Amino acid sequence: MPLYVKDQEVDRLAERLSTLRKVSKTEAVRQALMHELQRAESEPTLVEKAVAMTRELNRKYAPTGLKADKAFIDSLYED
Repeated sequence: MPLYVKDQEVDRLAERLSTLRKVSKTEAVRQALMHELQRAESEPTLVEKAVAMTRELNRKYAPTGLKADKAFIDSLYED
């Protein structure tokens, strides 16, 4: 199935990569797409990033068990 690239910038980038890698444009595009797919598949999801951030915050700022009630919040603003 053919893939037609009608964007001059994409063609220029494919040409540049093919020259650097000393392969055809088709092979350069294939390699670039494979690399990007591998990177995307190995990247953590947004949920995984959020869980990691939450764990890091819990580790760094361990819960004290104290409640942040109205009296506590008000005390933060007292002069």
